[in-house]
Amino acid sequence: MNVLFNTRNLTSLIPFIVLMMLNCQQNKTVEEKKLFPICQNNHWGFIDETGKIVIVPKFNFADDFFEGLARIEIDHKWGYVDKTGRIVIEPEFNGVDNFSEGFGEVRKDFKSGYINKTGEYVINPQFDQAGRFSEGLAVVLISQKWGYIDKSGKFVIEPQFERADLFKEGLAMVMIHNKWGYINKSGKFVIKPKFKHCLFFSEGMAMVWSGHKFGFIDTTGKFIIKPKFDGALYFSESLAVVRVGDKYGYIDRSGELVIKPQFDLAFPFSDGLATAKIGDKWGYIDKTGEFIINPQFDEIRSFSDGLARVKIDNKWCYIDKTGKFIWNPTN
Repeated sequence: MNVLFNTRNLTSLIPFIVLMMLNCQQNKTVEEKKLFPICQNNHWGFIDETGKIVIVPKFNFADDFFEGLARIEIDHKWGYVDKTGRIVIEPEFNGVDNFSEGFGEVRKDFKSGYINKTGEYVINPQFDQAGRFSEGLAVVLISQKWGYIDKSGKFVIEPQFERADLFKEGLAMVMIHNKWGYINKSGKFVIKPKFKHCLFFSEGMAMVWSGHKFGFIDTTGKFIIKPKFDGALYFSESLAVVRVGDKYGYIDRSGELVIKPQFDLAFPFSDGLATAKIGDKWGYIDKTGEFIINPQFDEIRSFSDGLARVKIDNKWCYIDKTGKFIWNPTN
């Protein structure tokens, strides 16, 4: 009886198998590692969550990692690096966007197209502008009209809109005749264009402006929260920023104020905390509206993967959720 491996052969393969397992584990560890872009002496690199430099600053610019790759700039050309700092796609483009659904939007010779993670064109540069892929489709501009392509580069919704956004939760906001509405993936309007201002769908609702006030509709166009606010943003972590008069607070999904308007500016929750401004300084609040990290920063970004970028004394730093500097102004 023939067998693929006998015991003797299998024993001889054990060191090879162990090595393969270690390599796989190492690759997995590198892939899962969270890295954060930093600027030191006018060059960009990356740190880990402890503040340790993992990729030595050497780029003219570097952005966050998306799908394992980060866009970088060298001598006015753009490419991508992996989490070891290896340039995997040479800087040869006039501009690039972050990878999404395996595709990276790149610009060359005044046209936009898409590459895969090896740097090969999967959709040749041919569009005047292009957005990231989202839910299988990408919004592109050609001859001053926006439409949507699939991952083969074929138009599934012909260019016809004055403005357009990514698909989110099955719908995309588009403008026609200077009014915004929402289409599905067949290009059919499910919510007719009638809004002067609106935002994408998030957590089943979208902010719209109607009758000089802001409210929220569901995916059928029905108002779930009547227009009654002077300003509003999208729902995130079950809360949405709203403005009442000149102050900002937060509502829940029923439209009830759960954090009273008291901030001079505020943005949606991320990683359990939200950015809020008092006077000319920014801090972070929890979902009770209490400042967890007091207002002290000149500029601020939302928390992601446990860290947040903040600007103090004209320098960008990183803090953790206790307010401790992970990458401080002296670095």
